[in-house]
Amino acid sequence: MFVSVVMITYNHSLYIKQAIESILSQVTDFEFELIISNDKSTDDTDLVIRETLAQNPNAHKAKYINHETNLGMMPNFVSALSNATGKYIALCEGDDYWCDDNKLQIQADFLENNPDFSICFSNVGLLTSSGMKEDNRKKKIPEVSTIKELAQNNFIHTPSVLYRNHLIKEFPKYFTEAPIGDYFLHMLNAQHGKIKYIDKVLAVYRIHDASYWSSKKDKEQRAIIINFLNTLKTFFDDDIQKIINRQIQKIQSKDMSFFEKKLFKLKSFFYR
Repeated sequence: MFVSVVMITYNHSLYIKQAIESILSQVTDFEFELIISNDKSTDDTDLVIRETLAQNPNAHKAKYINHETNLGMMPNFVSALSNATGKYIALCEGDDYWCDDNKLQIQADFLENNPDFSICFSNVGLLTSSGMKEDNRKKKIPEVSTIKELAQNNFIHTPSVLYRNHLIKEFPKYFTEAPIGDYFLHMLNAQHGKIKYIDKVLAVYRIHDASYWSSKKDKEQRAIIINFLNTLKTFFDDDIQKIINRQIQKIQSKDMSFFEKKLFKLKSFFYR
């Protein structure tokens, strides 16, 4: 398989139809698969997935895994990744969606033509109850970056990313326990090459109050992030550790403008 799209979901009955259809509508000159991993949702997510696939002419591209027991966020993600066979991996959670039918083609073409790059990501739309806006409209996201820039803060939105599948069966043990899965994944991938930013909205990240992360108070969020970063840094060399230490110091200083605007405005993989 050329591209595997990994979609983890839990209680996304209101959003999962749009998510699935946005993947299966991709126009490509290569084969791709969609891996949907439902972590025993307690709402109608399973029913909506089955109905959506039954009605979609491209449903043969989808592999649906409906777990009989609840694995938890990160074990479900690792399980989904273990079923992905593609040369490249794309991510889209069950409450996000893609808004450009050429997303995969655009990103795959870039990575195919630029072997020194490991990750390609794009601008996204942020969808809230009050409407849509571009996330990176006023941010200075570099067109080309490396792991050193990424170690300063996570500027990659999960549904926008496509990466080379370097990590088959190579995840550190801590990965399944990490409270922030996407940043850890991007850092691991960034060890293998440069990072390309496409300044075009190719995906939509949905913000809603039901997410795990949004339910946490600021103090609790900071504590989770600091503990995570202290563990994360141990997987990298001294230079990267120093950069992550500076990130920790900024969070500890309670500079909330930095925290809100530059660090983890993403939901990461907190989907419940």
